Amino acid sequence: MVLVRWNPWQEIDTLQHQLNSLLDEALVPATGWQKTFSRVPAAEIQETADGINLKLEVPGMDVKDLDVQVTEDTVSIGGERKSETKSEAKGVIKSEFHYGKFHRIIPLPSKIQHTKVEAEYKDGILNLKLPKMVAEETKVVKVNINQAAA
Repeated sequence: MVLVRWNPWQEIDTLQHQLNSLLDEALVPATGWQKTFSRVPAAEIQETADGINLKLEVPGMDVKDLDVQVTEDTVSIGGERKSETKSEAKGVIKSEFHYGKFHRIIPLPSKIQHTKVEAEYKDGILNLKLPKMVAEETKVVKVNINQAAA
């Protein structure tokens, strides 16, 4: 019989690695073979002088299945995917179904005018035009100082 020294830290490291892998899968867009149907939509942000352009990849979805909410500093997108793929070759029918809800919150680099957002959905890409908040001009006010009676 061989004696093996027990190392509790190794088990904790293994547990931490498993938890990190689980969270990575749940929070990060899928890669590799899952890329065709990721869990959360991929995003591309471009900041200009007067606004922010945000593109979200949501292929195969209807507009009615998307829920987009905007605040001054975040964009929240949620929805439910329902996808079906069928193919027939040599008398064999192959069918794949993909279902699932997703939700993603994207922090914005600048504050925006959330009441003036424009959205367009075409070819599986949701384009959001987010105008930046107009900064009020600095107003200089003369302050009158009253001298207290001595």
